[in-house]
Amino acid sequence: MTRKSKELIHEGKYAAEVSVDLIEDDTTWSPYLSPDDARKLDAVRLALRHGDIVEAAKYGRIFELTPVAAK
Repeated sequence: MTRKSKELIHEGKYAAEVSVDLIEDDTTWSPYLSPDDARKLDAVRLALRHGDIVEAAKYGRIFELTPVAAK
């Protein structure tokens, strides 16, 4: 059985929200990602690390993070 989920990837000043399918079964590894989804998350992480927003945006929504000063 699979269910949809969103994974957040954070690299530097960027974050990406990527849709993945979590596979659920009776094994102790459950839930887990398919190899394709794991490669997709790695591709997004690498693209964000290199500042390639266009490439990262092919896989999901991209956010630019802004620091907030605490008072």
